Amino acid sequence: MTVLLALLFVIAVLTGHTWLNAARWLRRPTDRPGEVGEPVAVLLPLRDEATRVTPCLRALLAQRGVPGLRIVVLDDGSTDGTADVVRAVAGDDPRVTLLSGVAPPPGWLGKPHACWQLATRVDPEATVLVFVDADVVLAPHAVAAAVTELRAARVTLLSPYPRIVVATAADRLVQPLLQWLWLTFLPLRAMERSRRPSLAAAGGQFLVLDRAGYTTAGGHAAVADKILEDVELARAVKRSGGRIALADGSRLATCRMYDDWPQLRDGYSKSLWASFGHPGAAAAVVTMLLLLYTAPPLVAVAGVVAGAPMVAAVGLAGYLLGVAGRVLTARSTRGRWWPDALAHPVSVVVLGWLTLRSYHLRKRHRLTWRGRPVS
Repeated sequence: MTVLLALLFVIAVLTGHTWLNAARWLRRPTDRPGEVGEPVAVLLPLRDEATRVTPCLRALLAQRGVPGLRIVVLDDGSTDGTADVVRAVAGDDPRVTLLSGVAPPPGWLGKPHACWQLATRVDPEATVLVFVDADVVLAPHAVAAAVTELRAARVTLLSPYPRIVVATAADRLVQPLLQWLWLTFLPLRAMERSRRPSLAAAGGQFLVLDRAGYTTAGGHAAVADKILEDVELARAVKRSGGRIALADGSRLATCRMYDDWPQLRDGYSKSLWASFGHPGAAAAVVTMLLLLYTAPPLVAVAGVVAGAPMVAAVGLAGYLLGVAGRVLTARSTRGRWWPDALAHPVSVVVLGWLTLRSYHLRKRHRLTWRGRPVS
């Protein structure tokens, strides 16, 4: 019983931390930004995105409040007519420049190399760089609001996390864990103030950077071989003396990351090993998550079956506290919570399986993405 009460206490503390992050420390860019007076370059790397780029690019062309906006698109070796779609959508809009990328040289992964090509070929007068993925659709005020928050926070890198659009059962099980994990386990205010590179997080779907600070940090050349180039770029910024911040971007952007279960499975498998590093660390974290969030409902059921009402009550309380953390996360980031949060223990099990699969495939050098090896 002592062990169960200790687990209950830890879950309660973590759920309290989720509330503190969501209610007090999470930055929320304004919905009504003023006009941005400095030149801003939006950088869009594309590889075989013909079916997804149209909503993204149309949203970029509809941005308001940034007179100095320029959009630079890189076609990174697409074979599905992505460049033709970009030309059709952009027309003769002078704000859009379409570049042809080259294959990454030895030592580079595809995404960092595409971003580096964009950053080094953009107008030198641009003082802010905004990296956007093709599966992101921005609200009309998104760039202005994000740049305003970047300057107000006095940081080098701002990561406004989009609202993740979920459609399938797999989406609903796995995708909400992204926001839940950093709202539950990452001390946001301490992360902003700390100079420690290890205390960093970022989402590459929508990244806003001061260009001078990006250059000082080494840009994407500093993370050329990193599968989690967004997190590693945030760490590089910290190592160079800059500061970073996360923000709730749910009112600024939406993102449908994967179309189906195979894409989601493979997308997480390619990068989870890099999130944890050593397999021992991954095993420890996954075990902890299973104990805290999957064991309580099993304990509750076991307590009922065994006729142990106190054990059942403690297990039920642990389960409900875990669900409450998911509810807090969803409500603070405009996500879906009912009835999805009730399946939180199952979500943690799926995350554990994806982590195991990631290490298994990496050990056998079978991790690929977009037709390119990643390990």
